[in-house]
Amino acid sequence: MMFADLVDIDDFRQRLGELGIDLPADGSPESWARQVRAAQPVNGLPRLIAKLCSEGITLQPEVREAIEMILKP
Repeated sequence: MMFADLVDIDDFRQRLGELGIDLPADGSPESWARQVRAAQPVNGLPRLIAKLCSEGITLQPEVREAIEMILKP
C-alpha cells in the first residue's frame, strides 16, 4: 500500500515561514501568492515548490492554487 504526503494550507504556510515568509492565517491563496511574489527572490523557494509538486505529494486545492499563482509570469 502506498501512502502519499498530504500538504494542507497550514503545512504550506509553515514551510514558507521556514523560508522567512510569514503569511497570515486568515489570508487567501491569492493574498499569499501576492506576498510571496512581492518577497522575491526567496532563497529556497524554487526548491520548495519543486518538492511540493513532485510525485507522491498530494496538495490540497488551496495550496495548488497558491503555487500556480506564485509561478505565473
